[in-house]
Amino acid sequence: MESRDLEELEKVLGYKFNDKNHLYTALTHKSYVNEKMCGHRVSYERYEFLGDAILEYLTSRFLFEEYPDKPEGELTKLRASLVCEFTLSKISRELKLGEYAFFSKGEKNTGGPNRDSILCDMFESVLGAIYLDGGIEDADKFVRRYLLTDIEHKHLFYDSKSKLQEYAQKKDKKLAYNLIKESGPEHDKLFEVNVLLGDEILAEGEGHSRKSAEQTAAYNALKKLK
Repeated sequence: MESRDLEELEKVLGYKFNDKNHLYTALTHKSYVNEKMCGHRVSYERYEFLGDAILEYLTSRFLFEEYPDKPEGELTKLRASLVCEFTLSKISRELKLGEYAFFSKGEKNTGGPNRDSILCDMFESVLGAIYLDGGIEDADKFVRRYLLTDIEHKHLFYDSKSKLQEYAQKKDKKLAYNLIKESGPEHDKLFEVNVLLGDEILAEGEGHSRKSAEQTAAYNALKKLK
């Protein structure tokens, strides 16, 4: 990766690193370290561990302050919808972290840069890197900019399948998801599904996994019903 690429990513992140080694580490998958036998280079796993804890703290603090009337149970559900794998991987795709990251040739060829679990971890590792480089205030700015926005929308999206199931039960109708199309190479599949209420097609959705496509379809159905 050339230095200008790091500068491009810094602009996307909205944060300029004092020590770019933090960013290099946050973007390094363990497969790259193993393949290159980099004794001086470590993977993002420790940064991800730290970022996970920071993310939970910052999100909890924000929700505690933003929703003073919500009980503990509702705050917990709201936090879960924000820090879940689906939400974090979606943000990482928007930031194109997978495109900037370091992977082994094998991991890259089998879809590592686009895998939800890896992209989720990478969001947390970048957060950990920002914290180590700039402190808690810069980490907080990053989380607020990319995660703590449009919260009700994210929460509804997270709960879309269960809410649609509740609707179907009230109507005493069967809810079903059908795969319409599967396209793209094995490591970068795109799934398209529709959701039916009885015999009626409510909506369609697409995603990089069947689960995320179904979630999108459910969300689109809820918007249509409302």
